[in-house]
Amino acid sequence: MRRVDRSRLPVPGPPGAFTFPRIERARLSNGLEVRAIAHRSVPVAAMVLLVPGGSSADTPDRAGLASLVADLLDEGSRGRSALEVSDRIARLGGDLDVEVGPDAIVVSLTVLDRFLPDGLALVHEICTVPNLAGADFERVRRLRIERLRQLRDHPSALADRAFAQVLYQSHPYAQPGHGTAASLGAVTVEEVRACHARTFQPGGATLVVASNRTVAEMLAGAEAAFGAWRGDPSIDPLQRDRGREAAPRSPAVRLGVVSRPGAAQSELRLGQVAASRATPDYHALVLLNTVLGGQFVSRLNMNLREDKGYTYGVRTGFDLRRGEGPFVLQTSVGTEVTVPALREAIREVQDIRGARPVTADELALARSSVALGYPRGFETVQQVARSAAQLALHELPDSYFEEFVPRLEAVTLDDIAAVAARHLDPARMATVVVGDIDKVGAPLADLGLGEPVTVVPPI
Repeated sequence: MRRVDRSRLPVPGPPGAFTFPRIERARLSNGLEVRAIAHRSVPVAAMVLLVPGGSSADTPDRAGLASLVADLLDEGSRGRSALEVSDRIARLGGDLDVEVGPDAIVVSLTVLDRFLPDGLALVHEICTVPNLAGADFERVRRLRIERLRQLRDHPSALADRAFAQVLYQSHPYAQPGHGTAASLGAVTVEEVRACHARTFQPGGATLVVASNRTVAEMLAGAEAAFGAWRGDPSIDPLQRDRGREAAPRSPAVRLGVVSRPGAAQSELRLGQVAASRATPDYHALVLLNTVLGGQFVSRLNMNLREDKGYTYGVRTGFDLRRGEGPFVLQTSVGTEVTVPALREAIREVQDIRGARPVTADELALARSSVALGYPRGFETVQQVARSAAQLALHELPDSYFEEFVPRLEAVTLDDIAAVAARHLDPARMATVVVGDIDKVGAPLADLGLGEPVTVVPPI
């Protein structure tokens, strides 16, 4: 019997190459783009209808309208009730999900593979002929307004809304996706129906189907379910790309504060307008963020949590969108250490741009952390379908996922330094503090960000 040397850790072998399933494309006569993916692992099918627009298509006085429309999709269709729709989903072994982001509405349904035609028909029905009944509208709107009232007691929600407001100002990305009490209170059911008609049109939309069936079967199923879908030519088309409008170069204020007297903690946001998802700097930005604040052993977390004990955790991220999305640092700290924590956070951002650039060891660790865990994002048929929808949303090539790790491996320290200089500029950053300003307010001016300015989050 072969003896095993347990005194040393085993040496890992080279990582295997990642292969994303082939995407087959077709375009129906109504303009709907279809992407089909054969996924042979389990008899489960996933379909994703991507409709560009999202919350950035709302007008400022009707913020939350797109989200309200999406929330009503599963409240009944073709005269059937919400309970009847839910029962149909259950009989298909299905799971329905509706999401509204800054740039798109995404409707996803997963069913047993043998029910793929029924699933496609159901997605078509709830998206194209929802009831949008007055009674459902009133009930859902009341629930949303009540939820907004509750958010006034959530410092993280206040910080997110205040941060978007000072960063994007009048840009569409400043609008709160779920709206405000004022904007939702002014919406009528007629406006909801008009928004649905403008938004859910086949032109510009993408249907992704991934299943255990052949590509020909999937394309035929898409044609059978969605082929008769026609948009109303008399309706003005939706402005789907308002998020790509030029974003402000500088925030409205450098240091915004939201007062919560008696709060034991301060909720902090720090960041700037950065880049779009299609930026050629994407892979270098992923690695830069991993080193700075994207994992537990990042510089920020090791400093603010492990060394100073200011927080349970701090993280950063580039929320890259169709338009220029934000770089955001977020954490919560004890009221008494608000200023020291902000000072350390700002210093870490400044240092990674020059005084203390990313080292070879940090780059190697970040690359391994991202690359070795990358295939986990494509394990299920749902993940594959949603990933293909993201390619459509951001107009990325079908080969993108297979090229990701090789392009990550090609990033150099010089590349990291260059993107840090381009996309992390403390002079363009906004800082938002939500907390007991009376206890931390006086020292805030010592940060060199100017006098604190009171911000009223749009809720």
